[in-house]
Amino acid sequence: MFKKLFGKKKAKATHFVTVTLNARLQPQHRGDLEDALSKVLKRSDIGVVSGGGSLLTDGGEIAECDIEIDATDISDEAINNILAFLSKALAPKGSRLRVEDRVIPFGHQEGLALYLNGTDLPDEVYQNCDVNVVWSEVDKALGDEGSIHSHYQGMTETAFYMYGNSYETMRERIQPFLDEYPLCQRCRIVQI
Repeated sequence: MFKKLFGKKKAKATHFVTVTLNARLQPQHRGDLEDALSKVLKRSDIGVVSGGGSLLTDGGEIAECDIEIDATDISDEAINNILAFLSKALAPKGSRLRVEDRVIPFGHQEGLALYLNGTDLPDEVYQNCDVNVVWSEVDKALGDEGSIHSHYQGMTETAFYMYGNSYETMRERIQPFLDEYPLCQRCRIVQI
C-alpha cells in the first residue's frame, strides 16, 4: 500500500556535459571554479559537477582544463545559465562546451602568461626579492582589466596566468612594475 501511495521517485535522466576552458588553471584553482559552478547548477536544478581534469603540455605545464557535469537539464536555458556564469567567472577565448552532439564555442577573455626567470639572475636578486610581491603588484596593476587566475612552478621558470579584457592592455598595465622590480629581469610575456 505504501508503495502505491508514495511510489519510487523517478530519477531524472542525466546527460554528460563537458566544459573545456582554454585556461591554464592548477587543479586547486579549477576546483574553486568547480565549487562556484556547483552552486549555480544546484540553485538552477541543472545537475552536478562530476569531475574535471587538465591537459598538460610535454613540458608539464597545463594547456587547458575540463569540468565535467552530470546534467539533468540540457535545455537552451540551462546551457545559457552555465555559459552566463562562466562568462562572469572565467571564459577565455577558445573555450567550448560539449553536450550530446553539440559543441558550443564561447569565451571573450584574453590571456597573458608572465614567466619569471628562475635560474639566470644574480643570486642576490633571488635572495632579496619575493615572488609574492610580483603576484600582488601585478594583480594590483591589472585593476579592473584582468586578474591572475593561476600559476605554474617549473624547473627554470615560474609563470603567472592572467585573463582579462585585452592582452595588450594587461601588458601595458604591468610593464612599469616589470621594468623596475629586479626579479622581473629577463622575464617573458606570452599571449595565451
